[in-house]
Amino acid sequence: MASLYPTFTLSEKLSEEQINFFNQHGFIHFKNFINKDTVSSIVHASKEVERAWINADVKKINGVPIKYGKDLDGRTIVQRFAFINQHHKALSGLLLDPRLSALLPLAGEGSRLGTEEKDGMVFNHYINGPESSFTKMGWHTDGLRDIFYGGKLNPMLNVGIHLTSQKKENGGLRIIPGTHKQNIYQMLFRKKYFLDNNADRNEVSILPEAGDLTIHDGRLWHRVAESSIRGEESRRRVIYIPIIAGKYAPKNENSPTVFYQRFAGIVK
Repeated sequence: MASLYPTFTLSEKLSEEQINFFNQHGFIHFKNFINKDTVSSIVHASKEVERAWINADVKKINGVPIKYGKDLDGRTIVQRFAFINQHHKALSGLLLDPRLSALLPLAGEGSRLGTEEKDGMVFNHYINGPESSFTKMGWHTDGLRDIFYGGKLNPMLNVGIHLTSQKKENGGLRIIPGTHKQNIYQMLFRKKYFLDNNADRNEVSILPEAGDLTIHDGRLWHRVAESSIRGEESRRRVIYIPIIAGKYAPKNENSPTVFYQRFAGIVK
């Protein structure tokens, strides 16, 4: 499959064409989900949360480690927020958009936005600078999480709301279409989880503009490629919200850190 793929417009109900595309490939890209003003307000909100967490020296949210790093000027920043929707009205308000409900049937009956489960709404801030600790993420599937959580393998979709525009040289999300249909052996052993960052001949680059929305099946093999550009042009911000099915399993401030998250240092 070529890197160029069709894009769509998200409304309050998915079309048959959109459903078929997602079912076949395991991902879909919607243009102009939010406007530039909303993008700016969300970025501003993340900076407010960032200041509060740095000042309070927050290490974990609901058991999930917070990843800190350095900006280009050496200032401490948060590079991976967990459950950020629980810490600012601008982020929680974003979840009220009725178009998000249109995506739920893609995960099957009983699916929901995982605002209180897994890692909640995750906000990733990538910057390729001399002191950044979050520039890439190796090949993985999110299906492995269910195994670590001790549950059965349930559908899990990742909704990405992109806050920066990017070209291929900016790195970003790479997926292998169709691998959401693989068997459990392939899901566990096709690649070395998080350690393998090499390009795959079948991978597709997801190249959104600021305000776009993408959704991919968590059972797909995917990675975050490192930007070949350094400095300000490499900055990328993206929100991920899980759509999950199965038993409701909310997390709170007393939730333990999941085993695989104790090794977060291998995830760059």
